[in-house]
Amino acid sequence: MSTLRLLLSESNDPWFNLAVEDCIFRQMPATERVLFLWRNADTVVIGRAQNPWKECNTRRMAEDGIKLARRSSGGGAVFHDLGNCCFTFMAGKPEYDKSVSTGIILRALQTLGIPAEASGRNDLVVNTRDGSRKISGSAYRETPDRGFHHGTILLNADLSRLADYLNPDVKKLQAKGITSVRSRVANLEELVAGVSFDKLCEAVTESFFSHFNSRCEPERISPTALPDLPGFEQQFAKQSSWEWNFGQAPDFSHLLDQRFSWGGVEIHFDVERGIITRCQIFTDSLNPTPLEALAQKLQGAAYRPEVLAAQVQSLLADYPQQSEELTQLQAWLTAGVS
Repeated sequence: MSTLRLLLSESNDPWFNLAVEDCIFRQMPATERVLFLWRNADTVVIGRAQNPWKECNTRRMAEDGIKLARRSSGGGAVFHDLGNCCFTFMAGKPEYDKSVSTGIILRALQTLGIPAEASGRNDLVVNTRDGSRKISGSAYRETPDRGFHHGTILLNADLSRLADYLNPDVKKLQAKGITSVRSRVANLEELVAGVSFDKLCEAVTESFFSHFNSRCEPERISPTALPDLPGFEQQFAKQSSWEWNFGQAPDFSHLLDQRFSWGGVEIHFDVERGIITRCQIFTDSLNPTPLEALAQKLQGAAYRPEVLAAQVQSLLADYPQQSEELTQLQAWLTAGVS
């Protein structure tokens, strides 16, 4: 017989919430049916197979203190703020069925006066006078014996910020990752007044209980009130690491070129798992020696602005006569890969 488990996160840290999700998914008994409700503060969440440098304006994210979080499911890049409600349904097989969880969400929205319907493979939409508007997107993950369906519902998200962080700078990136598809979206508060995060969570919870004709006590979790999750600290360390969020990017190439007063510089990077595996620098500078040394230094370095800046900095002692050129190169290179 199946049992229900309901977890409500009081943390807005995306790395915490995604680590909780992953731990529960790996450890849950096959007979358990889990609902996890949560929300993240300002974060860009990318799919498992996406390239953050291609999907995101990583420089602006760093300037504005926006976190990057890579989830374990597929799909595209999304911006989360506290105006989003995130949900995760988990179940063992063969009972796992994403149409069940979709139905639970649709019935919850119905009780709030929102006649939403499923559209395509992973969206929920509402038909308005302005046409069909997307209010929820989902992604999925399955293993041989279990599956999960997670997604977000737009409550009162700042939609103007989507373009700030999901429209990357124009970069010459040839990537093998999956490019996000942007859709026409709407907040629930545009459709029905007074829909809060707590009200939506309550409606989804009641719909969950109603579907399974059973109830359970909610577990309220936070960094100071962890659920019983062996291995959580290790999973949180992974979820918050550069190696996972950036280093898991698909292999790609990046070309940077710039003309300075002292000469033109063209740099070709091949990047695998966030590490520069090949670096070629071409220049018509009258003294190309420090740039040739830099190309060697960058081979095997992490594709991180602070790492590249440090490698240029290390050349200043060896080439003091070209300190001005190297300082200019450092600023340009740091901006170009961030």
